[in-house]
Amino acid sequence: MRAEIIKLLYGEKISSVPTFSGLIHVTIEGLASEGLALHEVHHDAEKMARAAASTFELTGMPSATLPLDLCSPAEALGAELLFYSNEEVQFPQVRKLLFQSTKEIGDLEVGDWKRGRIGLICDAIGLARKDIGKHAVISGMIPGPYTLMIYICKAQNLFREMRDDPETVLKALNVLANFLARIGKAYLDAGADFITIHEMGGSPGFIGPKPFEAFVLPALQLLTGKLPRPTVLSVCGKTDSAMSLLAQSGADAISVDQLNDLKASRALLKDMLLFGNIDPVATLWQGNEGSVAEAVQKAKEAGVDAVWPGCDLVPQTPIQNIKKLAE
Repeated sequence: MRAEIIKLLYGEKISSVPTFSGLIHVTIEGLASEGLALHEVHHDAEKMARAAASTFELTGMPSATLPLDLCSPAEALGAELLFYSNEEVQFPQVRKLLFQSTKEIGDLEVGDWKRGRIGLICDAIGLARKDIGKHAVISGMIPGPYTLMIYICKAQNLFREMRDDPETVLKALNVLANFLARIGKAYLDAGADFITIHEMGGSPGFIGPKPFEAFVLPALQLLTGKLPRPTVLSVCGKTDSAMSLLAQSGADAISVDQLNDLKASRALLKDMLLFGNIDPVATLWQGNEGSVAEAVQKAKEAGVDAVWPGCDLVPQTPIQNIKKLAE
């Protein structure tokens, strides 16, 4: 299946609709099968690689995603992260904002972009590739430029500057896009098969189509233009009215979540790959094998090119549901 997925990502026709993911899909059960806990995998390349591969090992779903959080680029810029304890099954988050204004980001000169865990993550990607790379695809995941912006800059000031000083915001987003492109290239050089750009905060489903077109789209176009193929753009929320804008992002595929009308999106994206959109909460975590099978069938009938979870998996997602997803 790996070979078929690679063909698909490069725009070739394949005979079936595969199920995989470029978003985080580790589970508590999978971690336990490797003798791991979520809190211990973020600072050890070998443990991180084993964690990422654990879903494939237990379910056969032919993919793994690294890193296991979206905050490593913010960390590389100097942000302090909050790493939770074993009792708190949570992914790392930014503890404190780095900047008050987007002007500070626009004036930023990024020197050592491998600060924090970027080098460790590259090592983990290489280990995962050696472990399961003959059978599964490896996704290197980065946040979108706008998502990274809201991790490091005070949101109230960002929104005000989008209204009053748009050129400053655009300059800052360009700086972040260039920075993320360097990280994405490093992930590909380390062994990732493709890059997933997880633009959660900047999705038109959240900020609206007009702000997306004015601010996020140019930064995404810069980012995808600097990244080698293939790339997948993942967005959250109800994006039906903005699919034509997403198609201009330069990504090879668009991944949408459960709020998206897949049939309508398929009609608009005639010549572009569409992935989605199984609900990671109501269906995969809280549902059963029957509801998973039904959701997969509906996604295929709507015309997806690949079945993906609509977002990162909840760590408590039952392995049986993922097995049914991967059938």
